[in-house]
Amino acid sequence: MQLSERPALEVCRSVAAPPRKVWALVSDITRVGDWGGECVHAEWIDGADGPAVGARFRGRQVRRGREWTSVSVVIEAEPGVSFAWAVGDPQYASATWRYQLAADDVSGGTILRYCAVMGPGPSGLSDAIAQAPEREDSIIADRLNEHERNMKATLEAIKQAAEQE
Repeated sequence: MQLSERPALEVCRSVAAPPRKVWALVSDITRVGDWGGECVHAEWIDGADGPAVGARFRGRQVRRGREWTSVSVVIEAEPGVSFAWAVGDPQYASATWRYQLAADDVSGGTILRYCAVMGPGPSGLSDAIAQAPEREDSIIADRLNEHERNMKATLEAIKQAAEQE
């Protein structure tokens, strides 16, 4: 797999809570530290105070002893339906992340999907590939596996919070 192909993945979880309640959790970026994964803190910046298209937030990530910050821009914010952001420039993002929600007619809860698309903009992943281009496939596969583990843990934490609050 090549980074130019914009590798993507999606994980899904059923949550026993209505979509609007789940959306309130996933769109509250200040709670990202509650969900686990490598993003441990986020805060609205530039006067933003909540989820709206164009709002910007700064996230702090920790991975394998390395720490960094990134700025993201909200690109979708439809209550009860979707919340998405682009890391960096939305036109040339290093990654795009998206929660999609749908009512689960069987359980009365929510089907929550969490999607990630890598690239096309520069990132730590593109830096790693530049240092070892012959290993691009395995570098991408390793990162996608890591993202999948983190994304599943995130959905489980959101599920627990939604079903207990």
